[in-house]
Amino acid sequence: MNKVRLGIIGLGEVAQIVHLPILQSLSDRYEIRVLCDISPRLLRSMGERCGVEGLYTRTAELVGREDIDAVFVLNSDEYHSESVIAAARSGKHVLVEKPMCLTRREADEIIRARDESGVEVMVAYMRRYAPAYVQMKEELESLGRINYVRVRDIIGRNHLFVEQVGVVERYDDIPHEAGEERAARAQWLVREAIGDAAPELGGVYRLLCGLSSHDLSAMRELIGRPKRVLSAAQWKDGRFLNAIFEYDGFYVTFETGIDGQRRFDAHIEVYGENKSLKVQYDTPYVWQIPTTLHVSETEGETHSERIIRPTFEDAYTMELKEFHRVATGERSPKTTPEDFREDLELFREIIGALQKGAKVGQG
Repeated sequence: MNKVRLGIIGLGEVAQIVHLPILQSLSDRYEIRVLCDISPRLLRSMGERCGVEGLYTRTAELVGREDIDAVFVLNSDEYHSESVIAAARSGKHVLVEKPMCLTRREADEIIRARDESGVEVMVAYMRRYAPAYVQMKEELESLGRINYVRVRDIIGRNHLFVEQVGVVERYDDIPHEAGEERAARAQWLVREAIGDAAPELGGVYRLLCGLSSHDLSAMRELIGRPKRVLSAAQWKDGRFLNAIFEYDGFYVTFETGIDGQRRFDAHIEVYGENKSLKVQYDTPYVWQIPTTLHVSETEGETHSERIIRPTFEDAYTMELKEFHRVATGERSPKTTPEDFREDLELFREIIGALQKGAKVGQG
């Protein structure tokens, strides 16, 4: 099996808890050659952990290496487009964590850089690579007419899971001005994306680009894009959100929020006339908790319920196996930059529904 020689940009929480351990378990597919992070102490520590000598604090230095085939972009999302474009223009395939970027302009620039360089860019929507999700999509063909869909993601904050399963290294050697520049860039990009909206809507937009992008992207693959956003509401300064989407012949309710409970309730359920299908996700920060498919069906006088676990392999592992196929030319990704751009359009429509008079709660 051909190994993909890899460079990694960003060594924070998701890299330490998820990507690096899985990459080490997939050592027959990947070889980590170079690492990049703004924190010199973190960079040295991760280099020692991974046995990597190529350590850089600047993206341009990493992507310029001729001995790597692909780059993982895992840094803060304000810098995703800059990193993806630099890697693509250097002839490297790219896996970029969600959100790929924050604005349509950035999405178009990424697409242009990819096309001009002839590389592949894959957005890391790992939930869409979970075997239970793939099986649900196949079973939808036999569901018949859809009556209703619910998309739900009510979870506890990341640290509630991470602190029980691992240690995330963080250091105070990042320049103060770098933090200020990141905050200013975030504010500028959100304003570019949604205009001069109320401050709380900026928080909603970041929630949509972050946690909610998983849900809405998976929803689109299963049942297509909504005809319109019928209504939307947010409260708790954008930490909670719900919306109603209109489709031909049915509606979808979307509900999401982040609180202080150690539980992870993320699922998509599609209700047919006599059968319903639900894909149930658990926290990705506890490695190899399987995603499951729940099937509820009535035939004559009999009602049955089944829980299907296709495999113990988690969604992140399946995603990285798929990217190996992409980087070695076996196939093209399904989670493309064009696909992500569809999510950005839907996010703007949700913000528009909020701006047009949907109730904005207080407290």
